[in-house]
Order: sequence, then structure tokens, then C-alpha cells
Amino acid sequence: MTLYMWTYVEDIQTDDLLHPLGTVVSNPNVQHTTTLTLTFHRYHLERTVMYPSLETVLQFAAANNETSLDAPLVNQPNLYLEQLLSMQEKDPLHELHEQERKTIWSMRYDCLERIPNLLPKLLDCVEWNDHREVSEVTALLQKWPRLPVEKALELLDYAYADHFVRSFAVRCLQDARSEMQVASVSVRFGLILEAYCRGSQEHMKGLAKQVTCLEKLKAAGEMVRTRKDKDKARSFLQEHLEEKHIEESFFKMLNPLNPSFRCKSVRTEKCRIMDSKMRPLWIVFENDDPYGDDIFIIFKNGDDLRQDMLTLQMIRIMDKLWKNEGLDLKMNPYGCISTEHRVGLIEVVLNAETIANIQKEKGMFSATSAFRKGSLLAWLKESNKTDAELNKAIEDFTLSCAGYSVATYVLGVADRHSDNIMVKRTGQLFHIDFGHILGHFKEKFGFRRERVPFVLTHDFVHVINKGQTRKEAIEFQLFQERCEQAFIILRKHGSLILSLFAMMISTGLPELSSEKDLNYLRDTLVLEMSQEDALTHFRSKFDEALGNSWKTSLNWATHNMSKNNTI
Repeated sequence: MTLYMWTYVEDIQTDDLLHPLGTVVSNPNVQHTTTLTLTFHRYHLERTVMYPSLETVLQFAAANNETSLDAPLVNQPNLYLEQLLSMQEKDPLHELHEQERKTIWSMRYDCLERIPNLLPKLLDCVEWNDHREVSEVTALLQKWPRLPVEKALELLDYAYADHFVRSFAVRCLQDARSEMQVASVSVRFGLILEAYCRGSQEHMKGLAKQVTCLEKLKAAGEMVRTRKDKDKARSFLQEHLEEKHIEESFFKMLNPLNPSFRCKSVRTEKCRIMDSKMRPLWIVFENDDPYGDDIFIIFKNGDDLRQDMLTLQMIRIMDKLWKNEGLDLKMNPYGCISTEHRVGLIEVVLNAETIANIQKEKGMFSATSAFRKGSLLAWLKESNKTDAELNKAIEDFTLSCAGYSVATYVLGVADRHSDNIMVKRTGQLFHIDFGHILGHFKEKFGFRRERVPFVLTHDFVHVINKGQTRKEAIEFQLFQERCEQAFIILRKHGSLILSLFAMMISTGLPELSSEKDLNYLRDTLVLEMSQEDALTHFRSKFDEALGNSWKTSLNWATHNMSKNNTI
């Protein structure tokens, strides 16, 4: 028997090497992986060891209940029910004490009838090496009412490996939308996709064209990366994209980020190489619709965009949670797709500019441009001439700044400099480039570059206050209230956020590889605190971000002098 092994992240803890949180199937990538060959010298062909069927398990559970000394406790005092209700509110990472485990297990039938959402905690109490307990909980699952999505997702965590538990979770989620991008189950979905492609040959042609175009972009990116002179590299890129075989490849290509748009041809004169370590390509396509805007994408080769995809998807979920509570924070989670290992595409948000370029433009490219708090407001005034337009732009800026402040704080988004925070001319602020999350902050000479919980500089406050200098302005108070409201809403759905990230541990993301990374979310959401204490904690972080904003401005001044991404 030959097994094809999976890789593991470099910073995995030593004690986790023998039980990584990954798939149990063989790696389908057989050409580039380590193999383990097992030889069994003796085995019995006539006897096959199989897990008992559901019917057999249920029969054993029924017989065991008749003779069990551990009779279910149906009529428990209200005190125990109150304890169960309080345990239900605990987050998925909360470790149960031995007495709590005994209480939950002894009241399992009460949980079934009165507190079904406690099922994940009940499963934590099961001794999975005891076939009697396993059979009983399997029988209980057949009677258990369906759980809401947030609780059902917890059952798909690596901690619940039992087949019947996961089947129950799938039944709870069967009305939800499907996701098919998990690499560890690609064998199954590969067969599904093969069947689809064989039955949809016209679509296959479009997909093949996209693959060809991406390969040509990858080759172009690798060629220009070796050219150090920026102007010569840009000229080479434009000349290369004008070659006939390139033009033919891109003609009538569907936009991979949004297939509802078709690209007619490349506008080579607008293409360029961005000032970043991996030298991404800024590619502009003419829209096949004569009345449509040009299509802008960024092609990246060398960065793992799966983490960006995860972060942007979480921001979309946060935005939905806020909107469900009547709070629209004008979020702008742009398109991003990872097409292969360390290769992918990013949507360019039009009519937007980086904070760095705004500061340079309004600060006359001086070294102190990052400290001039009026630059951003002056830039917005240029694009919003009337009072009504300007007030709407400031309102959108205030709301989006609140949303991204809370989102980046909770997710621990690091490496926040003036080139990865942008503002649309309509006022919406948004963050880009999520290469470091969950508190993996960059260090230099042993010191953290970022020493604030989230970005709230004085030029941001200047816009929020409509040019006023007082922090006590009503506009700033409303901004802080929006931040607090957004934080409390996310905290209320903390179990959902933790469950979604827990399911991604086995995907091999470098900064989401262990329970330690999940604990960062647990700490920022302060799920162990009461709501009142949590709000006090967040207010202290808010004051810290505002009080230390000069440190952010200092970092930005250094960054602005060393980088140049102006078009």
C-alpha cells in the first residue's frame, strides 16, 4: 500500500507533527509529494473489519440503555438548567471543567428537549473510545432537532471526526449554498467538475481561454521581474503584450473575477508594473461592451492570495451581519481569486486612490506629508464640489472607517501602511492586501512596526469632524458609537466567526495553522467577558488607537519616502 503524504506549515508546533489537523485521504498530487509505502506480510483475506452499520449501532444503544446504571436525569432542579443555559453561551474554544462535563452528560435528554443548541458541548463530553457512549450519542442524533447554521458549522470542526456527527451537521446545512474549493476533497469534486465539463463543452472553451491567458500573464510577469529599471521593464511589458499571439489569446476573454464581463483586448498603454516586492502587473482591458468601463485587474505571482480571499470573505460576512442589524457601514470587499499556487488576480477598485498618493499630492511630496491632517479632506473636496456631495462623501467615509477599524482589529490585520488603505472619490475608505492576519505583526530589529490596535490617524479624524479640531465634536462621537455598535454585533456572532476560521485550519494557510491562531480572535472579541466589560475593553483599545496615531503617521512618512505607486 502506498500513501501520498501532505505537506505541513513550517511553523507548526513540534507536538502537532504527529496529529496535524488535516485530511485523512491520500494526496492526489502524486508527482510532487513524499510517499509512504506499507507492506503487510500477513493478513486475512476472508475477514474484513468494518465499522458497524447505523442499524447495528442503534440496536446496541437500545440494549445498553435497558441495562445502564447511568439513568438519564429528566427532572433536574432549575439551578442545573440555568447552568446549561450559561454553558450554551460559551464560545467553541471554551474548555469544559470535569464537573461541567458530568452535568451536561447526565442531562443529555434535557438538552435534547430543552436546549438543543448545546449539542457541540455535549459532544465534547463523550468518551469517544467508549463504544457504549458513542452508540448512545449516535442514537440521540437521530432524534435531535436541526440546529441553526452557526451551531451546525461548529460540528464540522476537526474536533468532531465521527461520521454520524458530521452527517447530522450536513443535514442541518443541506439548504445552504455549496462550497467546492477545499483542496483536501478535490478528488471528489474533481469527478463532479469533470462530469460538468464533459456536459458543457462550450463553457470549457471559455475556461481553457482563461487558463491560457493566465499562463501568458505569468510568463510575462516572470520576464519583467528580472529587469531592475522600472521604465525599461514597463516598456518591455507593453511591447510583449502587443505581440500577436498575446492579442489573440486575450481577445473576447471572460473576466475571471466577474464572468458577466467580457474583455475585448488589452490596453497596453495603460499597463504597468507595480512597486511591490513581487512586482505585480497592472493590466487594463477594453470592455467588450462599447458602453462599459475598462476592466482593471492586478495579476500577482509570488503571493498566496488564499489568505486575502479568506479575509475578504470574512469582511463580506461581517458586512452582512451588520446589515442584518440595520447597520450599513459602506464596506467594499473587492474581488480576489487564487488561481494556482501563489498566483492569482485582484479586482482594481476604480476612482480610488491610496492614502500615500493623496498625502504626497497634497503635501507637495514633502517628507512631512503624512503629518498634514488636512490633505485627505482637501482631496475629497476636489471630487465633491457641492455641500450635499461633500457631506455624503464624509458620511460614507465615517461609516466605512468605522467598519474597517473594527474588522481589522478583530481579524488582527497587520502591515497597515499608507499604500494598502485606499479612499474612493465618493468617500468610501477600504483596506487592501491582507497578507498578515490574526496578529502576525511585522517586526524590525525585534520591535513591532505597528503598535496600535487599528488605524485611526488625525487626518481620518479631521475628515470625520468635517475639519473641526475638537475630539468632542458630535460627528466624532457618532463615529465612536458606530464602532462600538459594530464590535458588539460581531461579538454576538463570535461563535460563527470562530467556527468559520476553525474549518480553515487544515487548508495550510501559513497564519492559520493551529488553535493558537484561533485564540487571537477569541481575545479580540473578549468572549469570556460580559457585554459591559467587553465594551469597556473596546473603548480602551479605541483610545489607544487614537492616542498613538502619531506612531502610525511616523511609519507612513517613512513608507511614503521609500515607495512610489503613483500612476
